[in-house]
Amino acid sequence: MPRFAANLSTMYTEFPFLQRFEAAAQDGFEAVECQFPYEQPAAEVAAALRGAGLKQVLINAPAGNAAAGERGIASLPGREAEFDAGLDRAIEYAQALDCPRVHLMAGLLADESNRARQHASYVANLRRAARRLEGHGITALIEPINPRDVPGYLVNTQAQGHAVLDEVGEPNLKVQMDLYHCQVVEGDLATKIRRYLPRVGHVQIAGLPGRHEPDVGEINYPFLFALLDELGYDGWIGCEYLPRAGTSAGLGWLSRAK
Repeated sequence: MPRFAANLSTMYTEFPFLQRFEAAAQDGFEAVECQFPYEQPAAEVAAALRGAGLKQVLINAPAGNAAAGERGIASLPGREAEFDAGLDRAIEYAQALDCPRVHLMAGLLADESNRARQHASYVANLRRAARRLEGHGITALIEPINPRDVPGYLVNTQAQGHAVLDEVGEPNLKVQMDLYHCQVVEGDLATKIRRYLPRVGHVQIAGLPGRHEPDVGEINYPFLFALLDELGYDGWIGCEYLPRAGTSAGLGWLSRAK
């Protein structure tokens, strides 16, 4: 049976951030993930995590100026020092939370004429980051993100993501396979899972359309959960979705999946 982690950046937002850990535990989750925990001191986040008896399975590294529309800086030439400083901060939090995975967001493509330059920066930054994270026992992740939700994102498809892995050439770098993004861009999810799972370091889910609970919409998640079991996936499945009407009220799918 798959193991599910609540995403505390999208779920339980009816509570202040540090209270979301206990709310997730009360609903039966054993693990959590979040995007950017950096507004709270690492020690306070760790205390909330451990007080709830949960595991932290994923965080994102700092991703630039979100208020200005940035969605990562790993591919942005001239931002290497900022990227490295953000990685330092991510390592600090990952160690405090005993978190084994850090997602490194690529960022937006300035324009098509800049793709080669940004790609070269991306590969160089990822290679350096993967080596540093490996020294701390942390897996580095990249994620293909659909261009409808995030227009201009550098990496959109599973094939692109895995080609980056080939080019970087570091075994500590893996793909974060968000099945919601994959369905928006390319579909054929079962085939993509079978093809790419050996180098997938984390899976995420959400319903489509709407990015709500995974029992709503066009994706047959019970079938895909069974496929992941069949293929021996033993990682976590992150629930990065937007509850329609209160997080706890929408968790019928979780009891059925268990």
